Amino acid sequence: MRSPWTAMWALCACFFMIMLDSTIVTVAIPTMLTDLHANLNEVVWVNSVYLLANTVPLLITGRLGDRFGPKNVLVAGLVAFTAASVWSGLATTPGELIAARTVQGLGAALMTPQTLSFVTRLFPPEKRGLPISLWGAVAGVATLAGPVLGGLLVEHVGWQGIFLINVPIGVVSLVIAVVALPNWQPRRELRFDLVGTALCAAGLLGLVFGVQNGQHYHWGPVFGPVTIVHILVVGLVLLAAFVYRQVTVRSREPLVPNELFRDPTFTYANLAHAAMGFAMTGMFLPLVLYLQTVLGQTPLEASVLALPMAVTAAAASGVSGAVWHRIGARNLIIAGFATLAAAVGVLVYQAETDTDPTTLIPGLAIAGIGIGFVFSPLTTAATSGMPPELSGAASGVYNTSRQIGGVLGSAAVGLVLQLGIAFAVPDAARQYAERLPPRYREEFVRRVTEAANTPSQFDSSRPPVPSDLDPDVADLVRRIVTEVFHSGFTVAAKASLMLPIAVLVLGIVAATGIRGRARIESRACSSSSPPSPPPA
Repeated sequence: MRSPWTAMWALCACFFMIMLDSTIVTVAIPTMLTDLHANLNEVVWVNSVYLLANTVPLLITGRLGDRFGPKNVLVAGLVAFTAASVWSGLATTPGELIAARTVQGLGAALMTPQTLSFVTRLFPPEKRGLPISLWGAVAGVATLAGPVLGGLLVEHVGWQGIFLINVPIGVVSLVIAVVALPNWQPRRELRFDLVGTALCAAGLLGLVFGVQNGQHYHWGPVFGPVTIVHILVVGLVLLAAFVYRQVTVRSREPLVPNELFRDPTFTYANLAHAAMGFAMTGMFLPLVLYLQTVLGQTPLEASVLALPMAVTAAAASGVSGAVWHRIGARNLIIAGFATLAAAVGVLVYQAETDTDPTTLIPGLAIAGIGIGFVFSPLTTAATSGMPPELSGAASGVYNTSRQIGGVLGSAAVGLVLQLGIAFAVPDAARQYAERLPPRYREEFVRRVTEAANTPSQFDSSRPPVPSDLDPDVADLVRRIVTEVFHSGFTVAAKASLMLPIAVLVLGIVAATGIRGRARIESRACSSSSPPSPPPA
């Protein structure tokens, strides 16, 4: 049998591309707007449609691995992802790029559950710590490295480079996957519940679309009389119908086997994973906007500040993978959540309108340590007791929980940030208006308030200054408006960062339900079998 580590590198490369493409597009938005003659909504959908296509099918694609073999599904996803990357890099219109990103997201959804499924099959429970820590490190480093690498590629190659960089990685990964991955096949033929599958897909599509795009549509009409609220309600009803069918229908194989949640560790690990997805996505949005809007960092400069976090996350993930057997998965996970919450709290305390960006580096580095302490032991705890025939389903559920948490985190923190701006900027305007001549104060506060309540007008580089003002007064107004927006935005960003802290506390509560080291190991050794040899 070939060394499982040969296959592990191919799996890591696949997972790296998937996670990288979830964050690399952000810094390219201004360039795409110009080169593709696109509007902001079209470019935002370039990223949103990838996350949507990558999230919604995960439960289904996890089970496809159990049905057709994880190697076959992973290779199909890798081919689709790599081909779609070429298509994305060659796209000349916004619509073409959005279509290509949809295919790319579907390819990622095919691959993601199989990567973790293979890790649990390639390595027996007692040797799973290091590969799981590597898998977790790849997730953290790729997510954090996306904006940095994206900034470098956009600056020196063009926005097309953020997609075309996947092509050589994908081709090499495809060769290694075909040669090195064992072709496990299911021991019995699975007969899927097609009605349940359709309910799951439609329900998740409604939920994720509604949460992800609620702010864009102002929680109102999307088309005709159909509103975001209607879509969310329909999505939740369909998911409730899916759960009921999963419990009651016995003639077909359920999409989410009930056996998964008979293990309380798996249940609590998924809740904790959702909390981590929420916190990681939620903390980056206000931090990046604060660095660029208030502290004047370029996208690349702001991204480089995240490098210490990526380094410490990778290092902490390796350490946690090596020591969790002695310390206990639950203890490390709780420590990681607490460390990340404390680090975000420090960043909230430090954030002011005149903060030196470099003073934020220690807090970001400590946040990376917290992230690294969570991913490896959490993944090990969630998967160590799963029998091989359920590994695809378990991986699909586990990855879906992170993605759903991330979508909710982005939407919730964005909403809090928007509400914070609507309150904090007018409040700052009333205070700063005292520096203006009395006859200008009321109009100044009114114009700033209107801009703060209209996100598309919220731009401190183009302050709402009447054209008929005296030049000296106009200059004073411009300076004050910039200070008002910076002050108000800082207050709003600090307030929105409290939400990830609160969810991290809930993550600690969920982590207390994870079984201790001895119980996890004993269950893993009794229910998991060593990997089967590859077919001759």
